[in-house]
Formats: sequence, C-alpha cells, structure tokens
Amino acid sequence: MFQSARSRALLIIAALISATLLIVSPVLAQDTLAQDLGPVQTILQDNRELIEESSRRTIGPAIDALGSSGLERAPAFLAAWQARSVYQREADGLFFIGQEIDGTDQALDPDTGETVEEITRDTFSQLRPNGGVRSLIGAALVQFQLSDPDPATRREALAAIARDAEESHLAALRGSLDGEEDASILAAKQRLERILAITYEDAEALRVAAIESFAGDIGLDVRAALNPLISTRTEVTAAPEPPATRNVARVLEPGSDELSREEAYAQLVDARLAPAIVSPADIRAELIANIENGQVAGVALETLNTDEARLAAYLTLAEAGTVPTTPTEDEIDAALDAHTFFESYAERSSDVTDAANATLQSIEINLMANQALDFSLDALSLGSIYFLAAIGLAITFGVMGVINMAHGEFIMMGAYTGYVVQLFVPDLTLSILIALPLAFAVTFGAGVAMERLIIRWLYHRPLETLLATFGISIALQQLAKNIFGTQARPFTAPEWLDGALVINDVVAISYIRIAIFVLALVFLAIFLFVMNRTRLGLEVRAVTQNPKMAASMGINPDKINMLTFGFGSGIAGIAGVAIGLFGQVTTEMGQQYIVQSFMTVVVGGVGSVWGTLAGAGMIGGLQKFIEFLNPSNTLAAQTYMILFIILFIQFRPRGIVALKGRAAEM
Repeated sequence: MFQSARSRALLIIAALISATLLIVSPVLAQDTLAQDLGPVQTILQDNRELIEESSRRTIGPAIDALGSSGLERAPAFLAAWQARSVYQREADGLFFIGQEIDGTDQALDPDTGETVEEITRDTFSQLRPNGGVRSLIGAALVQFQLSDPDPATRREALAAIARDAEESHLAALRGSLDGEEDASILAAKQRLERILAITYEDAEALRVAAIESFAGDIGLDVRAALNPLISTRTEVTAAPEPPATRNVARVLEPGSDELSREEAYAQLVDARLAPAIVSPADIRAELIANIENGQVAGVALETLNTDEARLAAYLTLAEAGTVPTTPTEDEIDAALDAHTFFESYAERSSDVTDAANATLQSIEINLMANQALDFSLDALSLGSIYFLAAIGLAITFGVMGVINMAHGEFIMMGAYTGYVVQLFVPDLTLSILIALPLAFAVTFGAGVAMERLIIRWLYHRPLETLLATFGISIALQQLAKNIFGTQARPFTAPEWLDGALVINDVVAISYIRIAIFVLALVFLAIFLFVMNRTRLGLEVRAVTQNPKMAASMGINPDKINMLTFGFGSGIAGIAGVAIGLFGQVTTEMGQQYIVQSFMTVVVGGVGSVWGTLAGAGMIGGLQKFIEFLNPSNTLAAQTYMILFIILFIQFRPRGIVALKGRAAEM
C-alpha cells in the first residue's frame, strides 16, 4: 500500500512538471528567438501584423519605424520591399530579402545580408505591396538618401525629387535640413523645399511666403511650380455675379476679344442652359424631308433661296413640333444677357493666386532682361565670327582694292589644315596650337602665290579681278574635293571647349564661341600692332594713302602689296581654324562666309579695321534680330539683311568709318 501511494505521488509530480514545461517552454523559446533577432528583424516583428495587412491606411507606423531607425541595413530592406523582393517564412513569420543567386532564389537575412536558405513556395510567401504602400516606402527611402553621408547620393536624391516630386517629399526635405553640412547642397535643399511648399504646403501663409520668395527668379522649376496656380477655366452662371465660392480671375463679356459670341453660346449649350443651334446644313436637310406638294410649311420651294427664308420656314415647322426647335438671334442674345461668364482659378485661395501673379510679373520683367542679354551675347558671338572671317578681306579689299572672291576658299584651306594636323597630332589642344600658325603659313603662301601670279597683273581692273578670283575659287573648291572628298571632315575641339557657360536658365554661351571671341580680340590687337607699331604697317599705310609718294620715298609698292595680300590671306586661314571648330569642314564652307565678309567690310568702311569691327557687330546683331523675328526661315533673314544693307549704304556709302586715301577713292 505504501509503495502504491508513493507511485501515485511520483506520477502527480511528473504531471505537474510536464504541465509547467508546456507553459514555460514557448515563453522561453520566444525570449531566445527575440535575443537572436537583429535590429531590423526586431522592428519587422514588432510591426508584423501591419506588414502582413499591407494597407496604405495602417502601414505608416511600420515604415516610419524603419525610416527613423537610422539602421544601416534599413534602406536596403525598404528598397527590396518596394521592389516586391521581400518574403516571409511561414514557419516562424520572419522576413527575408529575396535575391537570385546562381539561378535560384535565396533568402537573405535583412540584418547581415547573408544567405539563409532557398526560397520555395511551400516555405515562403511573397509580400506584394500595392501602389500606395510602395509610394510611402519611396518617401522613406528619400529620407535616407537625403541624409546619406555621400554628397553625390544626396545630390542624386534632390535631382530625383525635382524630376518627380510628391507630397511626401516635402516632409523628408524639411527633416534633412538641420543635419546638412554642405553649403551648396543645403541651398539646393532649401530651394527645392520652397518649390514643393508652393504646391503641397497646407498652411496658406507658408505657401504665400514661399511664392513671394521667388520674386524675380527666372528658373524653369519656379515657373513650372507657379504656372499651374494661375491656370483658369471659363465658367458660366445664371446669377448676375460669379459665385462667392469661386476664385474669380475676371468677368468675360460675350462678343469681346476674350470670349466670342459663338463661344459663349456654345458654352451655354454644353452646360445645358440653352438649346443647341441647328446648323444650316441640318435646316436644309429637315426642309427637304418635309417637302409636300412643292412646299415646305406652306412656303413655295422657289422662295427658299436665302438663309433667312429657310430659317423662317424651319421655325414654322418647329412651332408645329415637326422638327427640333432652334433659337433665333434675339433668343441667343437674351440667353447671353441672362448669364454671367467668368474665368476662375483652379487654385481656391485668392491670396495664393495674387502672390503667384505678382511673382510671375516680376519674373517676366527679369526674364525679358535676361533674354535681351542672351540675345546680345549671341549677336556678339556671331559678330566675332564675322570679324574673324572679314578682317583678312578688310586688308585685301579695303586696303588694296582687290575684290577677292576666293577669300572664302582661304578660310576653307585653314579649316582643312586644322583637320590634317589632327590626323597626325592626337592631342586636341596641341593640335590647335600647331594648326593656328600652320594655317597662317599655308594660306599666307597661297595668298602670295596668287598675288604674284594673277592679282599683280590686274590692279585697277576690278571686273577682271572679280572674274579671275571667282575662277580661282571654283578651282580651289574642286581641288579640295579631289583631295578630301565631298563629305564633311571632323575637326574636333578639345574637351575644355565642350559645353557652355551657363549663367542661368536663359543666358548661356558655348565655350567655343567664347574662345572665338577671345581669338578675334587677340587678332584685332595683333593687327593694330602690326599696322601701327611695325615698319610693315607704316609702309602699308603709306602705300594705301599715296602709292606714288611712298614709291618716291624708297618703298616698293609691289612688295608691300604682295605682303599685304599674303597677310590678309593668312588671317583668313586662322579664321578657318576657328570656324572649323564649331562648323562643318567642307569644301563649300567658305561660300557661307564670303557674302557676310564683303557686307561687313562695306558696311563698316572700306580699309578700316575699326569699321570692320563695327560692321561685324552690326551685321551679327541685325542677323540675330531678324532670326528672332522669323526663326523658322533663315533664307528670309539673309534676304532682309541684304535689303537693309543696300538701304544703309544709300545713306552712308563709305560705311560707318570712312577711310581717306586710295581706299576712299574706290
């Protein structure tokens, strides 16, 4: 009996221990599991129910917990979640990042990135967040990117927000301002934050302040944010005044330039506030359908030969209910008078639209000033190109009186010289430095040969000179085609000439054009130095003013003419190098500048370098102005420019700067 009681006691104790273990073991297992989880997994498990539900209305706390955690691995998990690459293990509810490795999908630990096991349909389920949840995840990712230690990542995040802004980005931007240490990135963040505040800020006072802060700012992003605020739509009401609930831009009068009578009545018809007008074609069709015994509504067919007669007959049918009614002119006027037409802003707040209009007006004024500056820079750039092309002609035509129709081909020879140099010198900067003096030498030699062989026998015979140089022009073009072919040849500018100097969203000028402008100034200085500070320049000026007197003083006019013609041709070669950097190097490229070169010399004043400079600026500005007025027709611009120059020389035949001596007597 004692043994039996002892056995029963042992069984009771064993049962109690088993029951205790059954109760305690899950708790111990859960504590052990919690101790083994990483920080990201812990946050996920704390918000497990929200993540599994995956609703835009309830998922916010889970995303915020990850976004504000500051954990290094949190952005990677958010990115995978947004890309629908997160899986949940069925056995324990843990979350993993899915990634394809060696052809199979593997589950990666969100805290360590290490591979845990292969993903199968039986053991894992994929999280599929909808568009709303993915949008919230994207906003959280932006917050990480805006606070990333790498400045390049922060700039990329700003650029991404600027391209496709959302309401959630405003809070993310504001949250990243305090910790930003880079001054330029901070300024960009503050600017973008103000732009987003224009659209997404709830407080009206802050929106108005953000709008007013951009007064005079001509940035495209600012105008893109402000223009939707002042967009309007036309509305109509039967009341004598627009509704007080509308932000009214202006009241429209039917029949005015803003709203035609036809447009106003069509709007009434669309709003079902007035009957539609039956078209003349429909009236005619209804009349034909209701012909009886040669009459319509009791009116003989032969009398229905005007619109008024047909309308009267139609109205008779309409009164009888035979055809749909159509309003008369008096009824149309009465309907228009009984309604009020107005334009209303899509933006409800009048303070916001008033601030937007005032800011856009200040922007428009600043925009016009910058457009004028950009226009001036374009004209100056084009004028510098024409000056480079014409300065050599100013010497040969202006000083010597030789009409050299082959001047454009010397420009072409200079451009091809630069092309050939680049074939042997791969360094682009060095090749240009070599090409400039080499082009001068080549075209100088060609000019001297041309003067010695042909021009010297044709002095004071302008018609024969023109014909001879025109023939030389054709011969040089054909020679270039035989050597280089008819296709355009590349003459590449160095990298430091790529791109443009961008002052703002309106004003910009390419570095190549800046370089050409500087080159024009350099050769202007060289030309002035040669003409005013050297013996050659003194002799050239002497021969120009009085060749007989110069010859009596021991100066050889033939030699001076040869050197002068060669000097002018050499400058044309240098101009060819400069022009070839931004234009196509072809056998016909010289013909594109020969007319402008002659116009520049004639308008500026024959034989005057200052006149050539003034003429180049005038023609460059005139051409840009005409192209601005008629941008789609460049041929018309050339025609108008020539007509203007013909008119100009009628009043000032010697040009802007007249020169005394032989050039003035031509």
